Amino acid sequence: MEIGARVARAQVEGLGRSRRQVVAGPLAGMLHDRDDWYLSTMVAAEPGQPFGVDDLPWALETIRQAFAAEGRWLSAELVEEANPGLAEALVANGMTIASRLPLLVVEPVGLVVPDLPNDVTVRVVATEADQKIADAVSSEAYEMPGSGFAFKPDPADGGAVLVYVADVPVATAAWTAVADAVTEVAGVGTLHSHRRRGYGGIATAYATAKAFELGGATLAWLTPGDDGADRVYRRLGYAPKATAVHLGDPGGHLADLR
Repeated sequence: MEIGARVARAQVEGLGRSRRQVVAGPLAGMLHDRDDWYLSTMVAAEPGQPFGVDDLPWALETIRQAFAAEGRWLSAELVEEANPGLAEALVANGMTIASRLPLLVVEPVGLVVPDLPNDVTVRVVATEADQKIADAVSSEAYEMPGSGFAFKPDPADGGAVLVYVADVPVATAAWTAVADAVTEVAGVGTLHSHRRRGYGGIATAYATAKAFELGGATLAWLTPGDDGADRVYRRLGYAPKATAVHLGDPGGHLADLR
């Protein structure tokens, strides 16, 4: 299977486990019960399959109405190679492309896990208390007070790691629900006071390794937030295999999708 379509199909399946789906033609709205803007999104309903341009206006309007009914702003996450032309068709119907990013992937054999400095340890988030610590690190790193995620005891449903320096938590990274042996590594965050010391890369590498070891994934993917992150991820063995396109309706959080 072409890797872009495989990633996109796994994304649809993984998101569907924790969100209510509104499927309309070639589009699938994924509504989370929490109203944090980044938890609800829209994806292609059938990655790897052609879509009908004539079906798009009513399909997009259906999703928009579903999101508006719950006070949600509409954004979309696509893998360009899985549905060529879909992003441009959405733009023609009023959405805005916020970013096109390289979609980087790695398999277990290609992952490079860096050695840990003497005062650094990495722990898997294994309890509700651990999850609260990870949420606190992430909230400060992303400057989003109150943000957080539910603890998932089964690593196949997703998980996270915490990087400690002299027993002080300074960085975190997570992996999403594993579907078709694919997971996304996301939520990489480092406290501002400890940036540019390699902790984000350590968190990314260990989250990836634990997704393979504990979650059963055989392929991990991510998108870099900037050129610096891109270089870090490539040093860990991640390589570009597709393109992620993030879109949103005008207004809202378009700047946050870049």
